[in-house]
Amino acid sequence: MLAAFTLLLVYQLIGEAVVHFAALPVPGPVVGMLLLFLTLLARGATPDWLRSTCNALLAHLSLLFVPAGVGVMLHFQRLGAEWLPIAVALVASTVITIGVTALVMKGLQR
Repeated sequence: MLAAFTLLLVYQLIGEAVVHFAALPVPGPVVGMLLLFLTLLARGATPDWLRSTCNALLAHLSLLFVPAGVGVMLHFQRLGAEWLPIAVALVASTVITIGVTALVMKGLQR
């Protein structure tokens, strides 16, 4: 399990370094996750020790939303003052995401 955590953190660090040095507008962990995916794709399989650790992390994924909830409560007054732009952004992004997903599915079904 320690080896899997170390591997995940190393890929996150590599992603952060790539983003920093290339000045990419993407979060470092996303780049690290993409690099890990490409590595596993090149290997052709996911090792059992990595798979079991990732499944354990995914089982407790809801705990990662606690800090976000605390942040929302911390800035509750600001959210109340700016509720309209936030609501418009949420609705618009949801509609755009559904539309793009539908277009991609339609394109892939051909």
